[in-house]
Amino acid sequence: MLGPIFMREVVTVPRRSGHHAGRAAVVGLLAILGVTTWQATVGFSRDATLGETAAFGLLLFQIVAFVQLLLTLFFAALSAAGAVSQEKDRRTFILLLLTDMRDYEIVLGKLLGALLPILVQILVTAPVMSLLLLLGGIDPEQVVQTVLVLGASAVAAGSLGGLIALWRERTFQALALSVIFLVLYICLSQALGVVGPLMNPKTDWFRVQGWLDPFVTMQTVLAPPAGGWGGLAPAYGFVIVMLGWCALLNGVGIWKLRKWNPSGEPIMQREGAQSTVDTDESIELEKRAKAHAAPGKLREVWANPVLWREVRTLAYGRRPLLVKLAYGVVLALIMYFAVSELNRPGGRPSFVAAYGMVPVMVLSLLLVSAQAATSITSERDTGALDVLLVTDISPREFVFGKIWGVLYNTKEYLIPPLILAIFYALRGALTRTPADASTLTVIEANFTPLIAVGGALAVLVTFAVVLGLHVSLRITNSRLAIANTLGTIFFLSVGTLICIYLIIVNGGSFANQWLSFISFLVLGIGGLLYVLSADRPSQALTLASVLCPLAMFYCVANILIAKPGTDESADPLVPFLMLGGAFGVAIAAMLVPLLSEFDVSLGRTTQPNEE
Repeated sequence: MLGPIFMREVVTVPRRSGHHAGRAAVVGLLAILGVTTWQATVGFSRDATLGETAAFGLLLFQIVAFVQLLLTLFFAALSAAGAVSQEKDRRTFILLLLTDMRDYEIVLGKLLGALLPILVQILVTAPVMSLLLLLGGIDPEQVVQTVLVLGASAVAAGSLGGLIALWRERTFQALALSVIFLVLYICLSQALGVVGPLMNPKTDWFRVQGWLDPFVTMQTVLAPPAGGWGGLAPAYGFVIVMLGWCALLNGVGIWKLRKWNPSGEPIMQREGAQSTVDTDESIELEKRAKAHAAPGKLREVWANPVLWREVRTLAYGRRPLLVKLAYGVVLALIMYFAVSELNRPGGRPSFVAAYGMVPVMVLSLLLVSAQAATSITSERDTGALDVLLVTDISPREFVFGKIWGVLYNTKEYLIPPLILAIFYALRGALTRTPADASTLTVIEANFTPLIAVGGALAVLVTFAVVLGLHVSLRITNSRLAIANTLGTIFFLSVGTLICIYLIIVNGGSFANQWLSFISFLVLGIGGLLYVLSADRPSQALTLASVLCPLAMFYCVANILIAKPGTDESADPLVPFLMLGGAFGVAIAAMLVPLLSEFDVSLGRTTQPNEE
């Protein structure tokens, strides 16, 4: 019914080498979350009471639901966008349009085929969440509603990513707009809870949000009112709304499929009838002699042609301003929320700078890493990478041309976090200062934290760029390379945020959580080791895989619990040096082989001692 594209995914997905390992990894992650939550709430030193067991079951259910919702939204949108964009880069999407498949078979087949592994993962975790019913504190209907919300969120996010990929011709634009539009939708739905009561105070805007916002919907599932909702629960309303969004987005995609694709193809005019008059023939020959493939003024290529192409050509699609405009809108909404928290009448909350810095920096890192990864995968899928590598361009020109090109094309995503850090420093939000302190005193107190934050931003951005190049050059499968790159940045961010949440929940006590943190560190080290050196391991990459998660944990611990009993952090210079040193080792471990042993690092040749 859905066509051969979907049936191919149904047959081939279970045969992939990482399918069962991925399912086992998800269940293992849930087990680690369970051990972590138990260690943070009850501990292993005594037997828990029935009330503590029920409270633990509810808390674990909440953590699992929100973590899985966040992962589902992110990977569903990128998976659907990447499935279509890869076909376009390989020039195989046009072949699908030449077949006798109907438009809905192509659109829905690519969508559901890309979402099939994610939907299978949701079904795998459903029995795990059902086991929490044995602990008490959870109703069976909550489990059903959670699974429905996760499934509806996955299909809706995938529909958004698929529609954008059908619309845009380049992989980076499809990935970037998918992430930005998804964040924009969540920001607007969150803003509805603030603007709605001002327009109509009598309306239950929290319930309206429960029909639109996946995170608010999950909150209504996990914490329903004691007397029930008195009607249709927000979770079921959310499923109905998401199905409506899916129908609308996929309907537009089916309608515009052959109008948007193929895009960017030159329009070739047919030759007119050959003239029998000699003068007409001479005029025609003269016109053809003047014609050439690239009419207009010839452009002078720089000394580094790779950098010239990255900067002076439309290598990443037409109308790149659209991505930057959408990012600007999301940035404005985040800044409005961050400034409102900074000027809260009741006083600033603890670590108020994180309200703006964390979401902006995570979004910027994702966009930068996506640009870096697609700068290689797009070249490979179009066949241009092999042609480029047989020229006389040196490895240094190629690598640094790509790095500086990525930084130039993403400068609009790199400048806002730095400006935001300067703004927080001027407002005295990077460190605690007296309320009556002078402006000069505030600037002096925030100067060192500003240098540390700016340096950390530079190090993480460089790591994201080099990681994208390193992974994309080593992995020939474009979808896998992009997924590993973005997944590494995403899991580093999410894992750090989970550690922060556990420290805050447990009052900053490390003694009750050491086993949990060791589990997260082992998981992070193993994942980073697999991404960096799964096919061609080296001692430097192994060392970098160990140091980076340890440095992230050290920074979090120094920020949150450096001075127990207070909201003050330790001197930020030492955490910055630890972060810069660890990620500097990772950058060097990835960059040096690309410059010194370019062909070996790409797997195109072997070292003398290799068989």
